[in-house]
Amino acid sequence: MATSPAPGEGPVRPVSVSLHEGTIAALRARTGKRGMSAYVEALIQRQLERDRLRELIEDAEAEHGPVHQAAVEAKRAVLRGDNAGSADAA
Repeated sequence: MATSPAPGEGPVRPVSVSLHEGTIAALRARTGKRGMSAYVEALIQRQLERDRLRELIEDAEAEHGPVHQAAVEAKRAVLRGDNAGSADAA
């Protein structure tokens, strides 16, 4: 049985989407007319990744309980390179 291609793989096919005129104007200003498809493709792939990450977090929280906010803040401090972050919670 054939599997579906992963996001970003497979042949490119045209689709029709409806967007507000202001959104289209901002998109064209940022990408030019010919760069719109690549820009939208990248946005959709990033959103799909975020959706999958949210699902993983929800599954982990269902199994192990919610993450303590202090631990989240400590990890954020590490990612920012903030030396004031607590090494104990990281």
